[in-house]
Amino acid sequence: MGPSTEVLMVDSSKSPKILLVKLSSLGDVLHNLPIVWDIRARLPNAQIDWVVEEGYVHLLTPLLSSEGFRGIDRIIPFGLRRWKKSPFSLHSWEQFFVFKKELQGVTYDVIIETQGLIKSALVCALANKSSDAVVAGLANATEFSGYEPMAQYFYNEIVQVPLQCHAVHRSRCITCSALDWPLIDKTEKPNFYPDTFVETIGFKRVIDLQIPYILFFHSTARDAKRWANTHWVELGKKLSEQGYQVVLPWGSAVERAISRELAEQIPGSMVPNAFSIEEAFSVIANSALVVGVDTGLTHLAAVLNKPTIEIYCDSPRWKTEGYWSKKIRNFGDIEAPPGVGEVIDAALDLLSVTKN
Repeated sequence: MGPSTEVLMVDSSKSPKILLVKLSSLGDVLHNLPIVWDIRARLPNAQIDWVVEEGYVHLLTPLLSSEGFRGIDRIIPFGLRRWKKSPFSLHSWEQFFVFKKELQGVTYDVIIETQGLIKSALVCALANKSSDAVVAGLANATEFSGYEPMAQYFYNEIVQVPLQCHAVHRSRCITCSALDWPLIDKTEKPNFYPDTFVETIGFKRVIDLQIPYILFFHSTARDAKRWANTHWVELGKKLSEQGYQVVLPWGSAVERAISRELAEQIPGSMVPNAFSIEEAFSVIANSALVVGVDTGLTHLAAVLNKPTIEIYCDSPRWKTEGYWSKKIRNFGDIEAPPGVGEVIDAALDLLSVTKN
């Protein structure tokens, strides 16, 4: 890890204004959360703002500063995905200028861009900056990650990271370089959400599900990352025999059809109505176990410290695996999906531990 220019010091006594730029997607935003608490622990009086795609704002709202703690001071929603659908619409441009005005309402001393994409770098360019502001971002791609080299021309500090670097550690590398800190050890347990939030979300029920239930997040954006339907059925039947209801969420018409196909073969299982990211917090919090492929909602379960089994079929485990809790088990790897037997054993073990 190293900057391309002379290190610009950040004076903590001046309460620096810091902008985080991580626009999407669900899992990427989640794995960026720890740097909020890393910064807050070392710079308690800093202003911390975050630009994020508007569809993921609900992932950040639990971090908004309140009477009980100080986390994020300001969330700035970015509507690029919606604006791209009608780029010549007057309304889209009006909304863009509203975003620009909100972004430029603060002059930042430090901007930390952890995505390495041109759209994120352009947000950095739009932001108002102090005369000696640090704008830090990636100097290189990690393996199997999206990266656009042109983005680094918008930074004044580029940070080299290992080719195989966990998503949490990658964000920490950039943050430590931007703020001239010693690199946080990659084994240091990250914090994601305030304890008060995690303790209370389980009391809220947004979907009427039979207790106890187990969530199967079987679908993801790329078919190659899916686990075999026969494995899901075998796992589901075993868990159903133990008295658990298997719940099969979905996010598209294709995924709903797969959920229904699986439900027909797993006794007592159900396919719920669609639920939002905001509702997903309580749906996950009230579950006995989450089993899922490498997808955002599975990572949300791990971040919430729920008993979680993460299944990797066609993506590298080192990139996003949950390593911060004994309640999280990771199986498989790129082009090496796990067998159903080891997942069944892990599921029964986690359920027995939580019962006791």
